[in-house]
Amino acid sequence: MRTQVAIIGAGPAGLMLAHLLSLEGIESMVIESRARGYVAHRVRAGVLEQASADLLDSTGVGARMRSEGLVHHGIELRFGGRDHRIDFGALTGGRGITVYGQQEIVKDLIAIRLSAGHPILFEASDVRLHDLKSERPSVTFLLDGASMTIECDIIAGCDGFHGVSRDSIPAGVLTTYERKYPFSWLGILAGVAPSSEELIYSYHERGFALLSMRSPTVSRLYLQVPADERIGDWSDARIWTELQTRLAADGWSLADGPVTEKGISAMRSFVVEPMQFGRLFLSGDAAHIVPPTGAKGMNLALRDVSILADAVASFYKGGDTRLLNEYSSSCLRRVWRAHHFSWWMTSMLHRFPNSDAYQTRLQLAQLAYTVDSRAASTSLAENYVGYEWTT
Repeated sequence: MRTQVAIIGAGPAGLMLAHLLSLEGIESMVIESRARGYVAHRVRAGVLEQASADLLDSTGVGARMRSEGLVHHGIELRFGGRDHRIDFGALTGGRGITVYGQQEIVKDLIAIRLSAGHPILFEASDVRLHDLKSERPSVTFLLDGASMTIECDIIAGCDGFHGVSRDSIPAGVLTTYERKYPFSWLGILAGVAPSSEELIYSYHERGFALLSMRSPTVSRLYLQVPADERIGDWSDARIWTELQTRLAADGWSLADGPVTEKGISAMRSFVVEPMQFGRLFLSGDAAHIVPPTGAKGMNLALRDVSILADAVASFYKGGDTRLLNEYSSSCLRRVWRAHHFSWWMTSMLHRFPNSDAYQTRLQLAQLAYTVDSRAASTSLAENYVGYEWTT
């Protein structure tokens, strides 16, 4: 088989890239190792920056997001049992965020691609990338037991942190920057209406907690736990008790309900440079991972593929390779800004092992400054809704 762009991975990055390319009349084929049901239902990120929501709208896949998503214009920082609201609208000229689950975006993108008759090859195994430095790279894999080969001009590696794309680049080409945090997040989905209209980030002596949501009837909540914690040690009752302790505030109570899903996720920061090798271009989690505190992972992935789609379109329309050659540098400026913000939020809000009273006072001083200073609040707000470069 032959296509113009082979896309490895049917997550939000790969599917959005395929959609953007189709709008430019560029053929692509999406190759995914997982089953369609798994991809469309795995719970991941849920906060869209203003620009990400606008991208879905402007490309024709935002209708359900606009009808079902929750638009927020602020978050609460809670410490010392009190709330301090960061008003996005007032601090960023009316910009905000939209809470809409990653799995819902994936469903919308799958639907629009299949309705147009474009292929998504699910459950492909033994995926391998070949001849990446040539002008005719290829992808081989097994599909329903048969050996398949796709020849193409460009390969987009959108297959996540554990995918094959990054590992297909020869040793010594990439520089890796990584930090592993000494704690994890225990996350739950619960069938109960959120106890707050906006997200609550809570700093507590027992550890960080976050109240988020996925819909008016579904809550998403997180607890900081030790890095080696086991989910089997956390009963539903224990989870709710700990959430109620860490999220406690005067005149406010946390409603509990049935836990429908729970799991523990490691916390890490990870970046590789460059994000390209020959005709292979890495996007999203294949190139970078951020701790979820800053709500940046999916937004960075969508930004990557938006830049890549423009570069690919320039290549096919006039044979111009300049934007393809600049792809990595174009992405990394935003990637590192998001990494700094995510690291800053994580460092300010979490209790680190062996931290002493001095460290605690520093964190509280930073929190107080962030909510008391308009300049500091503006910095948090503009980074949270999505910092837009002026040059």
